[in-house]
Formats: sequence, C-alpha cells, structure tokens
Amino acid sequence: MAFARINEPRQSSFLPFDPGVLQVSPLHDNIQRPQAVLDQIQMIAPPNGHRRRRAALILPDYCARIAVLDFDAFPTDASEQLALLRFRLKKSVPFDVDSAVISHAAQPRRKDSEKIEVLAAVMAAEVVGQYEAPFRSMGFHPGLVTTSALAALNLVEPALISMLVKLNGRILTVLVMDGSTIKLARSVEMDEGAAEDAESILHPTIAYIEDELKAKPQRIWLCGFGAETNDYVQRWEAEWGVATHALRARFGEPGPYNAGLLGYLESVVG
Repeated sequence: MAFARINEPRQSSFLPFDPGVLQVSPLHDNIQRPQAVLDQIQMIAPPNGHRRRRAALILPDYCARIAVLDFDAFPTDASEQLALLRFRLKKSVPFDVDSAVISHAAQPRRKDSEKIEVLAAVMAAEVVGQYEAPFRSMGFHPGLVTTSALAALNLVEPALISMLVKLNGRILTVLVMDGSTIKLARSVEMDEGAAEDAESILHPTIAYIEDELKAKPQRIWLCGFGAETNDYVQRWEAEWGVATHALRARFGEPGPYNAGLLGYLESVVG
C-alpha cells in the first residue's frame, strides 16, 4: 500500500508502507498491524487540528479485481450501469459483488469495433473500508483509491500492443494494452515466484494476444524483479522475440511496493 498526501501538490508527502503491516487478500482483513499504519501516517502527516486533508491511496493489486467487459450497448444511467456490471461480474469475483465497491470507465472505441469495452475495478466493501479507516481517523479524505498496476501505467510508453508485467512477492500482475486501452488484466498468486511460474502465466497471455488481437506484443515492461531484472529482460526477449524493458520513473526506481506510487507522481506532477 502507498499513501500520497495531495492537499498541496507542490509540497506533497508520499509514503510507501512497510509491506509487513499487510496480508493482501481480496476476501479477508488486509491490515494486520493497524497501529503501525497509524504511526506511519502520523510520521509523514501529523494532525493539524480540524482541517480536512485529501489523500490518494494506491492499494496492492491482489486485493482488487480488474476486468475488461464488452457490451453491445451500455446504458447512460449510472444506476443501470452498476446493475449491469454487477450482473456480469457476479460469477467472476470471489466475494459478494452486490455489496462490492465498483469503479468503471468506458474505454475509447476503435473505429472497426462495434463493442463498448468497459474497464471495471471491484473490491469487497469491507476491504476498502479497512484501508480507508486509519486515514479517515487521522482527518484524511481518500479522494482517490486505485491499484498499484493501474497507477503504474502512467510510467508505460504507449505502443501498439504492450504488456506490463509487475511482480510483488508471489503476486504477478499482467496488464495487456492496445495503445492506451486495456484489453486484459490478470493478478495471479504463484506458488514460488520463479521465472518458470511467471512464464506459465505469460505464455497463455501472449497466445491470447495473438488469437484475439491478431498481432504479437511490441513491448513488454516489467518491474518488481529486483536484481534479476536484466536476466528476465534477456530471457523474455529470446523467448518471445519482443522488446523487453525495465520500467523507469524520474522520481525513483519502480519496485514491487512503489511502482504505483511513482506512476501516480508522474500523473500529478506532469
């Protein structure tokens, strides 16, 4: 989890949280040490009376589910949109979708497409509430809540078809983009986190790209692989013949816990 204080953009404070305070899950309690979270918030942003402060929360990918849904027609009424999304998501998320928090956006349509593609992010209401609670108790209003991989997309240079491959412990998140449009999102818990495990997920993903998008990916961006990054770059370029690059940011080195935070910084500072 990362926290960005955004009351004063030119003097904002940003904090990637110690991963030891979390046990990331889409179903169960995520914050294992609530007092440690409060202590870290107070360290970076001490209370300032009754003034209400804004904050952005960038949450671990695995606590949410991201889906790309296509529709022949999509209602304009907000309540009808949510009802339709809940119906489509009901069998694909491991929690009660009727009470879940859903954020969505219709993506740009290609000229040759008759479908409307909607990007939806869904989280269990209890999980969202648990992440927001310590900030609200400190006088913050979490006006923006997103996931790390979605925020990290601000660090990706758009290409015809590209992939963001982000590793955080045993969680591998893969986003497939056609230009700036997300076509596929996966967040998978692996057994070990070794190269073979990651490639067992990427092989069918690349097959999907070739079958559904009728092309090969032009670029793979990766982050969170630490000292083995260069080994993965060389291995994947040889395996798939696709240009592979480590994700870069001007405010620091993107890693397993701060890639979304650095992507958020990129979007607000410009």
